[in-house]
Amino acid sequence: MSLTECTGTAPVIETVRPQPLTGRLKIVLAVLLVAQFMLAVDFSILNVALPDIGQGLGISLGNLQWIATAFALCAGGFTLLFGRIADLFGRRRLFLVGLAVLGLASLAGGLATSPTMLITARVFQGLATAAVTPAGLSLMTTSFPEGPARDRALGLNGALMSAGFTTGAVLGGVLTDLLSWRWAFFINVPVALVVLLIAPSVIKESRPTTRPRLDLPGAALVTLGLLALVFGFTQAGRDGWGSVTTLGSLALGAALLALFYAVERRQQAPLMPVTVLRRPTVAWGNAAGLVAFLTETSLVFLLTLYLQKVLGFSPLEGGLSFGVLGLGTVTGGSFAPRIIGRIGTRAALIAGGVIQAVATIALLGLSSSTGGSLALLLIATFVGGVGNMLVIVGFMITATSGLPDHEQGLATGVATMTQQIGITMGTPIMSAIATGAMASSAATAVLHGVSVAIAVNASLVLLAVAVAAVCLRSPRAAAAPAR
Repeated sequence: MSLTECTGTAPVIETVRPQPLTGRLKIVLAVLLVAQFMLAVDFSILNVALPDIGQGLGISLGNLQWIATAFALCAGGFTLLFGRIADLFGRRRLFLVGLAVLGLASLAGGLATSPTMLITARVFQGLATAAVTPAGLSLMTTSFPEGPARDRALGLNGALMSAGFTTGAVLGGVLTDLLSWRWAFFINVPVALVVLLIAPSVIKESRPTTRPRLDLPGAALVTLGLLALVFGFTQAGRDGWGSVTTLGSLALGAALLALFYAVERRQQAPLMPVTVLRRPTVAWGNAAGLVAFLTETSLVFLLTLYLQKVLGFSPLEGGLSFGVLGLGTVTGGSFAPRIIGRIGTRAALIAGGVIQAVATIALLGLSSSTGGSLALLLIATFVGGVGNMLVIVGFMITATSGLPDHEQGLATGVATMTQQIGITMGTPIMSAIATGAMASSAATAVLHGVSVAIAVNASLVLLAVAVAAVCLRSPRAAAAPAR
């Protein structure tokens, strides 16, 4: 894509006072936010519990990663397909079916008596996440008109999604220590049941007036391509970037996605119209979102490594330390719509990236001393969480604005895929960088490896800021008459 193509128009956010929401819309928003928060928690709630699960079900240490990989493969690989299915067959219908599957899969996971049963439950949890997340987001963007109301809804959604990832780490440690790892599954069941009881009476069905044919070749190619990419990234964290499995999976995924793009250009009813991808707001908004999710979620992994291997914290103590990060994300998500309303999406996205980068760079001051380092970690993660949420909300607004309702499921599907791929690939990337810089397993070597990975993390954020500054024009520039 040329520089001319990248300098498209960022959506203009008018500074107007948002209209008060009706009672029904408040309930709709609450239902959708609860569902999205629950899905975000599922990404990380089992991380702390993995050793206990392995011991309880007889899963070897080498195979524990499949508990996370089975979920990530399906959640990332099927998101775009389900986003399009939501457009074609009804967003509310897919939202409700997905929630029902999630509740049943969570119940089965909690009752699992064998590794096969548990991993099967994780597969269906991932499929349910791939269905519910884009359907819920598209219901949000079609229920609230473009402008302050939608910005506020997306801001709250982004805050809770990001906070959910952090909450999952905390909640997983608490439930595992106080009750059992099985409650990391069971906790989804009552939440899903409550949403299923309320949602049908308050959320209206949303679907296009005409139903085009589903693009089966495109669906097969993009799903297989994403599955190969996600598998490659997860294997990189285990086997390294130079392994045959990692390189082969990534190469296969890239080839399948390239073939998918070629096929979509010739389809009369494509799964993903390439014209949507050519919109600078969609393309570059998603690029910024990918970096935002990749860097912040992988930072949680790096700091977990630091807290446990350098400072000697227990999993529960380490998890609780991230409560401040969760508070920062909620704060950032709450104020993001107001900030965007005053300075515009592009400026807010760039400012958030700079704040996140500065806070991440500050973490290079961490040492083996508990007192000062812990205070630095808490302050930096709070500030970084605020900045990260400005980027995420800006990304969500940018990537879903200026599109007709019949393409909202597609746009939110792409945005959700970006989010889940970022979460999935962040940890293996940073894990490979950190372990590659460690000479041994000693605390000083771990600290050095974590510091190198943190420096790379901050550099990625700064790169995303530069891309946004160049490739998204300011509203004033966009509004200037052409000569």
